[in-house]
Amino acid sequence: MEMINALNVLNSLPLASLEVGEHFYWRIGNLTLHGQVFLTSWVVIAILVVASLAATRNVQMVPGGIQNLMEYALEFLRDLAKNQLGEKEYRPWVPFIGTLFLFIFVSNWSGAL
Repeated sequence: MEMINALNVLNSLPLASLEVGEHFYWRIGNLTLHGQVFLTSWVVIAILVVASLAATRNVQMVPGGIQNLMEYALEFLRDLAKNQLGEKEYRPWVPFIGTLFLFIFVSNWSGAL
């Protein structure tokens, strides 16, 4: 219940007195969602799911195309986690760190477009 009260307080504070462009908002209960950000986040999730399914649809010993790209991304994230967390503790964190990294990376690129 305290979380809902905190959200009500945050919704009552103006974040900016000037908005550039037209934006649409959705109200769900007492929560106001920025429609464009919400939709863009779901589009990014869909892109990542489709890319993952396409990369794992026909797995081959010698990767090619999107499988090669996704394996490169996985190796990059695995090595990043291994260097930061250590040789013994990195394995359980790779899926979490990889998911966050890819979501933020693709979200930033979608915002640049």
